[in-house]
Amino acid sequence: MRIDKYLWCIRIFKTRSIATIACKKGQVKIDGKSLKPSKEVFGDELVIVRKNQINYQIKVLDLPESRLGAKLVDLYRKDVTPKEEFEKTDLLKFAKDYYRKKGTGRPTKKDRRDIDNYQDDTTEEI
Repeated sequence: MRIDKYLWCIRIFKTRSIATIACKKGQVKIDGKSLKPSKEVFGDELVIVRKNQINYQIKVLDLPESRLGAKLVDLYRKDVTPKEEFEKTDLLKFAKDYYRKKGTGRPTKKDRRDIDNYQDDTTEEI
């Protein structure tokens, strides 16, 4: 079975065309090598898929005939992604939200003055 079709069948990607694009961008790998969407996948292979800044590691157990219901997906794949991958996204989320809440917009005049004052202070010390 083609790798793009397999990833679509086990519900990693919502559409097959999105799975194809991910393969072309190099976000899908087997043995550290980027794949073409037409690459055949077999049982007992470890597929690494980069999605939402997480490297999912999926072990192929069997090949489905067609797209599956969500309850049946675990018969055909095993998720062996380490927990550290998920913890990285938590740290990234905290790094982004340290200053501004999402949707607050551009900096205010006070924020701009604070930035200018900080830049002036750092250039005077040099």
